[in-house]
Amino acid sequence: MLTLVCANCHNPSAHALRKAVTMFTLFFIPIIPLKTRHFLECTFCGAAFEVPKENVHALIGQAYGVDQHGAGQGQPTQHTERR
Repeated sequence: MLTLVCANCHNPSAHALRKAVTMFTLFFIPIIPLKTRHFLECTFCGAAFEVPKENVHALIGQAYGVDQHGAGQGQPTQHTERR
């Protein structure tokens, strides 16, 4: 889940990153994945926007608070000394 401003309703709301996989099936059994697409779905208005393959890892990192170099972006930790 990401908090973004929706391009459709212009509200800051949560967006779900969804993955859709098209599979080749044989007698209703999924065998081979043919195509994978990613979508951002606005939880406020329900609009879905396709995400380019190059941007998926950056969005996943943003959701977990990690920058593109793998370092966390959370609050700095404060160390206290015990005596």
